[in-house]
Amino acid sequence: MKDQHRVQGLLLAMAGFGLLTVGDVIAKSMAGHWPGTAIATLRYCAGTLGLVAIISLARGAGGFSAPHPLLHVGRGLAVAVSSVCFFSSLAFMGVAEATVIQFTSPIITAILSAVFLKERAPKMVWLATAIALAGVVLVLRPNIAHLGYAAVLPVGAALGMSVMMILNRRVAGTASLLTMQFLISIWSLPPLFLLATLGHFSGMAFFEIGWPDGWTIAKCLFMAVSATTAHSLIFAGTQRASAALVAPATYAQLLVAVVLSWAVFNTVPDAMTWAGSALIVGAGLLLLRSQRA
Repeated sequence: MKDQHRVQGLLLAMAGFGLLTVGDVIAKSMAGHWPGTAIATLRYCAGTLGLVAIISLARGAGGFSAPHPLLHVGRGLAVAVSSVCFFSSLAFMGVAEATVIQFTSPIITAILSAVFLKERAPKMVWLATAIALAGVVLVLRPNIAHLGYAAVLPVGAALGMSVMMILNRRVAGTASLLTMQFLISIWSLPPLFLLATLGHFSGMAFFEIGWPDGWTIAKCLFMAVSATTAHSLIFAGTQRASAALVAPATYAQLLVAVVLSWAVFNTVPDAMTWAGSALIVGAGLLLLRSQRA
């Protein structure tokens, strides 16, 4: 029965991570039509309203508060920066390329843990970091010069996710999962509105926000629902299996990204991208194996 629960947990987590990529593909379909700042803002507005309704019915007014408010503000800021960077990067590169570069997040998290949480960083962390960076260069090559500043956007997304993970560990166990999701969502809105406003009035056409059509609104609402569902599936997976067992399931995102990119946009990663992807995924698995030990 225990093995069956582990298999169920792994499958649930893979479904959750795969569903996250479906939302990324939806965001890619809006690239060039609506800026990433606006997509992220509307997506989190819808998600916040949904969480307010769910928590109100399930827990009442007591479900909206938790200790360490400044840490939750930081979580919201981190996820806001990560979302804007990732959604904006999709205007310049494919979903698969942006996704695989974001897989550097566990490596960055390990480094930040050593710096800010004073956790010991074994030699394996630095080896995995070097391998992952080599992978990033392969994925972006030979497009770094062509992409310019856009080349660092998915790295910025990975950095934002890493900061969020560090702060998650600082507030772990202080509130329910729904409350945690609500707090990160509600505190992401002020920086998202600020970034969207600054971008709109920056004079850069790429960030100019026009009035969205019905399809754009529907896609953002779908992204909000799919992301909430995906995180619920991942959490359910960790309840049936250990977090260490579920963690590698995140790499299911790459397979889903490749398949959907081919099916929807008729794009397939080249050999250089596959090589870089193998290095980044290998570095992540190497790090995970060392942490288990």
